[in-house]
Amino acid sequence: MSLFIESLKDGRNVWLNGKRIDITEDTNFRGTLTTIESLFSQLTNPKLQPLIGYFDDDLQQWVHKAFYLPRNITELQERRTAFEAWAKDTNGMMSRLSDYARSRVAGWYANREAYRELDPHFPGKIEAYYHIAKRENRFIAIVQRDPQINRSANEYYNTKKLGLLRITKKTNEGVYINGAKMIGTSAPYAHDIIVYPLAPLDEAKKDLAHMLIVPANAKGLHMVCRESFAEASQVEHSLSAQYDEMDAVLIFDDVFVPWERVLLHDNPIALAQLKVDSISNSLAYHQAIVRLQTKLSFMAAVANAMAHVIGADGYLHVQEKLGELIIQIRTIEGLIIAAEQNGKLEKDIYIPDFNYIQTARVLGTKYYPNAVEIIQLIGAGGLIQLPSSMADLSGQISQLTQQYYKGKNATAEERTKLFKLAWDLIGSPFGSRHELYERFYSGDPMLQTADMWRKYDKKEWTRQLAPFWKNC
Repeated sequence: MSLFIESLKDGRNVWLNGKRIDITEDTNFRGTLTTIESLFSQLTNPKLQPLIGYFDDDLQQWVHKAFYLPRNITELQERRTAFEAWAKDTNGMMSRLSDYARSRVAGWYANREAYRELDPHFPGKIEAYYHIAKRENRFIAIVQRDPQINRSANEYYNTKKLGLLRITKKTNEGVYINGAKMIGTSAPYAHDIIVYPLAPLDEAKKDLAHMLIVPANAKGLHMVCRESFAEASQVEHSLSAQYDEMDAVLIFDDVFVPWERVLLHDNPIALAQLKVDSISNSLAYHQAIVRLQTKLSFMAAVANAMAHVIGADGYLHVQEKLGELIIQIRTIEGLIIAAEQNGKLEKDIYIPDFNYIQTARVLGTKYYPNAVEIIQLIGAGGLIQLPSSMADLSGQISQLTQQYYKGKNATAEERTKLFKLAWDLIGSPFGSRHELYERFYSGDPMLQTADMWRKYDKKEWTRQLAPFWKNC
């Protein structure tokens, strides 16, 4: 058993189908664990080390580039190559491989002195954890959202009724927390979980304003998993067999957190500043849009292959749809380049321009569902006209199935394998989860789009209209 997988045999409470399980032994987790292990082990591969890592002179070891603090555009682009490598290895289908969370930690660490007046202990705590996390190659997950129990405004902050996470006891050694959080994507695979509220809080609600680092095997922490979408066969379900990240509701039942892992407590002002920290946000969401670009490219590749296999790529309306996918890819790619080229130094850290990053994130909530629809339209009934198993193409009626399952430019096996891949991508439970994720992972799409207008500098508009409209 690998070192990474062995590290997860730590007594954590993971629940699936009503039973407490050991994820290192459960078949539902085998494919994804193998994928994560192969990525984490790249730091020990001399050929791959320079691509995804950097040599830390202080630690005298290779460290993942998500922890790297770029000082110029070249170093920022080197971080991007690491994100691209992992994204391409997983076709963009795994969004929480820890490179996002590590980037957030790196950003908070880089900007730690900005919080000293708000909490004099925060800089030392985040510095200590940053060094531990990179030294031990720790898998980090971030969980923010509250459980959907009652979302009506007048009830939302009733913590006892709604189970919002809060500190229930403080001691000299640390705090005890109770409540729940969702959606813990990849939490069952993590070593540490950073927990804080996403909703805005004021002084009246400071009892909810905490930021904590909780070990995944903490006593009283229960991870209740959704239904597994992992499949055993990579032949029949090539994506879900390898990339089901798993999401979980995290229930904190009198969980103890030592003070050194309580980054903030009862501090809504500091928490609000941390959530919009420009260094942390820019470095982390830079990773997110790099992954998005890779994922959209993969979907375009699938759509293009489908059209070719069934001879539909000669139709103008199909070419238009494939062209749409290329426009999406190039738009996100252009925004990545623009974010990097228009970056700036902040606290001696070169960060990408967040305006372009946020534009790409908002477009992603629209582009991904559009890509799903295009694959549906190209594949149409062919996505359902699939044998239950590849075995049907070599069984007793193989002479018939070979004839009626082939494509214009592919054998029955080739066409079936491709269309099963497409179905796994957009029609299976795994695929449906991904569409939901890309729509909502960055927040309410309507709110995010409206926020683009609210935060836009409108002075140039005023100048342009001034000669024509004096009310400016």
